[in-house]
Amino acid sequence: MESWAYYIKEFENYLRLERSLSLNSVTAYTQDVKKLSEFMDLSGSELSPLEVESHHLIDFIEYLNELGMTPYSQARIISGIKSFYTYLLYEQFIDKDPTVLLEGPKLGRKLPDVLNVEEIDQLFETIDHSSPEGQRNRAILETLYSSGLRVSELTDLRLSNTYLDIGFVRVIGKGSKERLVPLGSSAMKYIKIYLEEIRVHLTIKKDSQDIIFLNRRGGKLSRVMIFTIIKDLAKKAGIRKKVSPHTFRHSFATHLIEGGADLRAVQEMLGHESITTTEIYTHLDRDYLKQVIREFHPRS
Repeated sequence: MESWAYYIKEFENYLRLERSLSLNSVTAYTQDVKKLSEFMDLSGSELSPLEVESHHLIDFIEYLNELGMTPYSQARIISGIKSFYTYLLYEQFIDKDPTVLLEGPKLGRKLPDVLNVEEIDQLFETIDHSSPEGQRNRAILETLYSSGLRVSELTDLRLSNTYLDIGFVRVIGKGSKERLVPLGSSAMKYIKIYLEEIRVHLTIKKDSQDIIFLNRRGGKLSRVMIFTIIKDLAKKAGIRKKVSPHTFRHSFATHLIEGGADLRAVQEMLGHESITTTEIYTHLDRDYLKQVIREFHPRS
């Protein structure tokens, strides 16, 4: 059976030659399908595009949603996926379209669930600290909750950008924008344990030498793996809310603001710019950011 790359290339030729679409449109459509292909690969599936069923596509859309992708971006990707399967049906590669029941996201997406402090503690208590992966997972969750990082920022976190002596990490966020984010004392404690007792014993791949959080084979963790770790722990902890890495980011911000933290400080730590104004937020003193974490974060 042919690979994803083969069918994507054939789809591209169809759009360009038979539909006479512009280069930008062709690129947009094929990129949408490539995202689905990458998701199938990351989730360990060896299915070809012809074997994909509707439940795989629903998992894919849920993944896009959990990544924090806007409803508009999700709708555009769904449109591209639908066009791809319409093409496969037209060319008789398939006899059933798995996208028929696939719905786009409703605009005005509600805010993600927030975990309260007791639920955060429940998740941490569920972790098996006797295993190397458990120690790593504790450090990962503490880091997410302590700093409000996006999942991609967490998986890209580097030793060379981590300053545990002063309690900061340098994060490369959206649009390659850098920001310094303070780490809480609990996160620093578990990161140190992971680095000194677990990571040091791994045979690390050449391209992952500077990456902090690694899989058991010494390679960089995928974003899908972080989603899986968190979902499994939430299930074991008996938490019925929809929990993802973004839940920790949202909980981080909510708990700080509810505790009385300055909104500008929280926005700076999250790497957000205002939606309603083009004003750039005032640069805040590092010591003040650390003070905000110490005073208002539940685990500091």
